[in-house]
Parts: sequence; structure tokens; C-alpha cells
Amino acid sequence: MSGAAPAAAKVVVALGGNALEDKSLPPTAQSQRQVVERTAQHLARLSAAGYELAVVHGNGPQVGRILLASETAASVTPPMPFDVCGAMSQGYIGYHIQQGLRRALKQLGRDIPVVTVVTQVVVDREDPAFQRPSKPIGPFYTREEAEHLAVEQGYAMREDAGRGWRRVVPSPRPLRIVEIGTLRTLWSTTITVACGGGGIPVVEEADGALSGVSAVIDKDLAAMELAVEMHADILMILTEVEAVALHFGTPEERALTHVTPGELDRYTQEGHFAPGSMLPKVQAAADFVRSAPGRRAVITSLDRCLDALEGKCGTWVTAP
Repeated sequence: MSGAAPAAAKVVVALGGNALEDKSLPPTAQSQRQVVERTAQHLARLSAAGYELAVVHGNGPQVGRILLASETAASVTPPMPFDVCGAMSQGYIGYHIQQGLRRALKQLGRDIPVVTVVTQVVVDREDPAFQRPSKPIGPFYTREEAEHLAVEQGYAMREDAGRGWRRVVPSPRPLRIVEIGTLRTLWSTTITVACGGGGIPVVEEADGALSGVSAVIDKDLAAMELAVEMHADILMILTEVEAVALHFGTPEERALTHVTPGELDRYTQEGHFAPGSMLPKVQAAADFVRSAPGRRAVITSLDRCLDALEGKCGTWVTAP
């Protein structure tokens, strides 16, 4: 299979939800730590193979639970605004990744610092996404529960890829990463955990100050922006499947091994990729490849991440 990456390539890794949580376990801090420790084993092997890494993760379930807890306790303590809940999720998820990855690296004889950077990402306050909430957060509900929440709390609720109903919030497109200078400085010596949950969405005021807004940036698009601004060689998007597929879940299902951004555009127009699932991943991969000559992206499963970089599996996206 084409697409093998050279050792010492700069790789931005976007972790999917399965890298942080196991749906068969209760959503506790302890169960997340257990899942993250398994994830860290895979990331440590990438580092040991010579790849330079930065790590981005999602936060949909976690930030939803933080917000729900804050709102539930509103009679006791003032609820936290959404951007603050996002910052809280960056902190505790990053903490788990730092601990798990440091432990896994030491087991492989590698003494590499791992640091979480609470990351702000600038968005456009006029982005149409603010008028069309689309990003799922928090737990899954039945239709009846979702209808009740929509009436009682005023939440926007939407069915999520056949898995149940979830609250949705605006998901503006990332424009630039505020802390990019610091992240570039850290790159050569440190594995950074950055843009957690897509980054804390902020807008620029007239005087240049930054203000948080109530939204969640898609973590795959944030990882793409980080990879562009870090001048990375490869954007690696990890999910639950080994490769992107056409006609997914049908007898005609066909895995894609090597595609161009233009081919992904055509498949997108044909409706092959579900919004909120595979669609943002293929969009992020295509955008990164288009951003500069020589850049490549790969979409694969967490378990096969090293195999993918060795060209053995995954969906590689490259320029024509």
C-alpha cells in the first residue's frame, strides 16, 4: 500500500472518542483513565518509532457532562459559562493523557515531556454556524427525553448517526490558534496536547481582546488547523474504523486506501459520509493536503495507527 511515512515526520494526531471512553463502561474519571492508558500505549509506540507528535482530542461527552453538572447545581453555585466548561475539559482530559503517555513512554525507555496547553482558537462571530447548532455534546437520550429537554431547557436536540439523540451546539470553523508560538517552541522537545475539544472558541474584540463564546469547534478541523500552523508533514485522524469506506454498512461497502482531495469532494457530494461522524474527518484531511505541497493525511483506527504510518493500512489522502 502506498503512503508509508518516513521516520521523524511531524505528525499531528487527532484522537477519536473511542480513545477516551469505552461505551460499555460507566462514564467515570477512573474508566476514562483506563481507556486513556491503553490509548497512550499506541501513541508511545509512534514516538518510539521516531515520529514527532502533537496530540489533539475531542471532548463532546465530557464537556456535555461538565455543563450538565454545572447547570444541575445552579441552585447551589452559579453555573459556569460554556467556554469555561470547555477549558475544564481540556484540563482534566489532558491530565489523563499526560499521565498515561508519560508512563507508556518510560516503559519504552523514552524520557520525553508531555505537556497540555490550554488552547484558545479564534472563530468568526459572524460564522453562520452560530445560527445552525450542529455539534453533538453530552450523553445520548431517547426521542422522548430529547423532546422534554428541548421544552424544559431550550436545548437544540438532534438524532446522532443512529445512536440516539444528543444536545447540539454551534460549531464554527477555526481561523487561527492563539498559542501557536508557544506550541512551535515546544515541538522539538515535548509532546504537546493541544486544541483539546477543538480548542476554546474565542472571538476578537475591537481592542484586540479575546472573549469566549458558547460553541464547540470540531476537533478534526482544529487538528487540521494545528497541523497547518505547525507546518506538520502528516495529519493523522484516528477513529473506530481501519479505513474510510464508501457505502458504509451495506453489502456494497468498499474501503478507500488512497484518494485525492478532489475524489473526497465528489464522494462527499454523493452523500457517502455522515455529518458529525466521518464527514468532518474527510473534510479536515482534504483541507490539510490542499494547504501546501507535500502534505498528507491518513484516517485509520487507533489500534492500527503505527501500521498506517508504515503504509500497511488506512485511508491515505494525497495530492494528485
